[in-house]
Amino acid sequence: MNKVILIGHLARDPEMRYTPNAIAVTTFTLAVNRPKSKDGMEQQPDWINCVVWQKTAENCANYLRKGSKVLVEGRIQTRSFDDKEGKKRYVTEVVGENVQFLSPKNQGEKPDEPCPPREPINISDDDLPF
Repeated sequence: MNKVILIGHLARDPEMRYTPNAIAVTTFTLAVNRPKSKDGMEQQPDWINCVVWQKTAENCANYLRKGSKVLVEGRIQTRSFDDKEGKKRYVTEVVGENVQFLSPKNQGEKPDEPCPPREPINISDDDLPF
């Protein structure tokens, strides 16, 4: 079984493009902290490349930014390509099938101010229609 679940923060803004067949594809790098070591060393992140397709790709490109916290559920994929010099390059990435946005919707904005308290209304029983 090839299944991966990651929670982390985007290392940079997502990049969206379209295939020649007009299918949206978005890539981003996820910073995922390793478990704390026993010797008290600072946590080190792993930088994991992720790719998402179609509507998920559009949503990620429209609503995520550098620093956004997300959960990515998907599978690991390896592929190869020839670079400009003709050398074969290998890529390992997570193909996200489900992405959940974990950052608050208004992250970085001030919360709405509470309404001021209201004065009690003076009304007598004679003023009521029933």
